[in-house]
Order: sequence, then structure tokens, then C-alpha cells
Amino acid sequence: MEKNDYYEVLGISKNASQEEIKRAFKQLARKHHPDIAGKDNEEKFKKINEAFQVLSDPQKRAQYDRFGHTAFRPEDFADFRGFNFADLFRDSGLGDIFDAFSGFSRRSGRSRARRGADLRYDMEITLEDAFSGTTKKIDVPVFVACETCGGTGAKPGFLKECPECNGTGEIKRVQRSVFGQMVNIATCGNCGGYGKVIEKACDSCRGNGRVKKIKKVEIKIPKGVDNNQYLRIAGQGESGYNGGAPGDLYVTIHIKPHKIFERRGSDLLSESTINLAQAIFGDEIEVTTMSTKAKIKVPAGTQSHTVFRLGGQGMPDLHIHRRGDQLVKVVVKIPEKLSKRQKELLKEFVKEGGEEVKRDKGLIDMVKDFI
Repeated sequence: MEKNDYYEVLGISKNASQEEIKRAFKQLARKHHPDIAGKDNEEKFKKINEAFQVLSDPQKRAQYDRFGHTAFRPEDFADFRGFNFADLFRDSGLGDIFDAFSGFSRRSGRSRARRGADLRYDMEITLEDAFSGTTKKIDVPVFVACETCGGTGAKPGFLKECPECNGTGEIKRVQRSVFGQMVNIATCGNCGGYGKVIEKACDSCRGNGRVKKIKKVEIKIPKGVDNNQYLRIAGQGESGYNGGAPGDLYVTIHIKPHKIFERRGSDLLSESTINLAQAIFGDEIEVTTMSTKAKIKVPAGTQSHTVFRLGGQGMPDLHIHRRGDQLVKVVVKIPEKLSKRQKELLKEFVKEGGEEVKRDKGLIDMVKDFI
């Protein structure tokens, strides 16, 4: 099923600023949130929330602008039920009132769980790798969950229940308002909403819950990948904190210059040299392609720097199942030294073309001009 364009979902232009994106989302959320508009709006609000999660994140937005919906998986998006409706009214000063009602209360127990950071890795590959696709293994320095403490940061046996909130991660406070006496639920400041406190820090990670290691990651490089494009390897970034999801690894591709081919999108440009006789009388020449050898018919009277096209002999396209073309530029090579007989013949050749051999201009230069 084809997805709607994220910009269209939020009703904004592709040049919209972050402030415009947030404003559009808030307006649509007030109108379509299921807690206000009913359960019939769940699917619509899910699309609105998904569009906002991508476009409000500069890195994800850049991915979407370049690769479209194929850059993401369904599990990359948080369920809309995790969305805090009270945030929509925070700017108007009504947030605390909405927090007081059970439907919108801010229950953030266990909130210490945080997603791990994304990582970037620069990989250099050959043009042949980009043409055929390949798999490479890389070593990535990354923070992973500490095996000694299981990521808690506490020495085994020294992770205790928080005495302030009794392990709930929340503190309840009675608050008077225009609606009467209400109970406001807030995150416990002693444990940060985790419900547990560390009595002694883990010796291995010094209370951090994570340690740095070198992790081997297998990278599958698709056919047709281009220079400076990046590959997203989900879940291969740094480990999250306190059970949080791991980040992603972004591998930026750098393609080494090739001794034969110059890449132009999905097309390849190469150069072949022909001699004077081939340019004048025509010939069939053999050229190297990325996958094989090919023949090109050079017609009589071919000028230097003429470009011939070999259809389907370029790079594979990353998005569609086709290959670009190879553009072959022929360069006519003029001999630097000529025998007496060759000079006489060329003089006759030049005269037949309506030119005169001038003393202040060499014969070779005149032939070059003629070609």
C-alpha cells in the first residue's frame, strides 16, 4: 500500500522550518487525537505522528528527502499512545490542569530508559564494489551494556528500591486548583523515575551501565550505491541506557577514483585513443566496460573528442532494475615524428583539403587543426 507524502500529511511545504513543522503537528494533533476525536481517528493520527517523527528530526528528514519511505521500517516509529497530549497545551498554561486528569496524567515511571546514540562510520570502497555490490566487515568502537551489572550501573546486589517512591518511580502530590483538590503525579526526583537507586557503583563500568568495546559489524553494500550516500544499519549504534533501545549505525560511502572510468550518476565515462588513419578511414575498436569488452564502430571522418554511447553498460541504478550507459570519448592521436615520405603525403593531404602549408606553422599543428 502506497504511503502518503509526509509533507502532505502535515500540510506543509518541503522547505518548512522546524517551527512550522511543530506548529502544523500541534494543530492536527488537537483536531485528530483519539482521546479527543474518538477511536475512529486512530489511523489518521498514527499517520500524522509518523510524519512528525521523521520531519522533526533533521537526520531522518534528510533520509526521507533522499530515499523516501524506503529509508524506514514500521518498527522505527513509536506508537502514538506514547504521545503526551498535555504537551499541546503547555504553551497556553493549561498543561498542569490536563496533567491532573487521569487520562492525561504524566506517568513517567522507569523513565531512565534512554535510546542509545547513533554512530557514523566512513567507508572507502572501489568502483567495482559499487558496481557488483559486496559485503564488508568493519570494526566499530561502541558503548555496549555492561555484562557485570546488566546495564544497571550498580554492583551486583547493590541496586535497591527507592525509599522516596517505594519503587514506583512516581511521587503523588495533592494540588488545589479551580476545579478543586486534585492529585498530580510527578517523576520521583530521587531515582529519576527508575524506581531503583544505586548503593554501590559497578566496578566494571563505574556506575555508567555501559562499557566501550570494538564490535564487528557486517555491512551489505548494494549495487549502484553512489559516492557520499549513507547506509543505515538499524540497532548497530550504541547501546541504550537502562534497557533503552540501541541507536543506529550510519555508514557513509566514499568511492575511490578509478583509473579507467569516471562516474556521472548511473553513467560511466571512459576514453579511448585512435590513430590518424582510424579517424580518417573509420574502424572498429575494442573498449573495456565494467563487466566485459565491447566493440564500437568508428565511422570515417570521426573528429577528436567525439563521444559514443554504449547502452546499458554503465552503473546499476540503486532504485530501479536498470543500468546506465557508458560514454566513450575517442581522442585522435597525432604522431609526433614523421618520416620524409609521411610528410610529403600529409602535405598533399592538406592541400587537397584546400589548405596551404605555412612555414611559420608546423605540419603536425596543421594536421591537428584539420582533425
